[in-house]
Amino acid sequence: MALLLEIAYDGGQMKQQIHVNTSRHIELKEITREIDRVAAAANLKQGMCLVFCPHTTAGLIINEHADPDVRLDLERAFEKLVPTVPFAHVEGNSPAHFLSSVVGPSLLIPVRDGRLQLGTWQGVFFCEFDGPRTRQVWVQLMEG
Repeated sequence: MALLLEIAYDGGQMKQQIHVNTSRHIELKEITREIDRVAAAANLKQGMCLVFCPHTTAGLIINEHADPDVRLDLERAFEKLVPTVPFAHVEGNSPAHFLSSVVGPSLLIPVRDGRLQLGTWQGVFFCEFDGPRTRQVWVQLMEG
């Protein structure tokens, strides 16, 4: 479950940190509601929501959230996506670094009338590639 941790206001910008606990090595957790709560609290008429993952073995995506099978399919696909190359990184988590590089660490989502402007079937997912772990996701809202 993703939990809201802290809120700070900084001259027209609202920053929040979301705490995400994962239980599997590769796991997608939907965090759309938590991010939408940040947008609603800021009550922006119009702006942007920057969502950032400060970890090198995790990332963020937007994908279908209506059918839970899509999330499971993506988890299985990420497992198969790792190339069979001799990684040199001593920690042994190079596949997680590879996958986080493929999906990326950030998303930029339009906000209007205090709501994320996502498509009908779209949701925001935290992608864990080196779990289980406790992670952070940073959310910053900007007016304009």
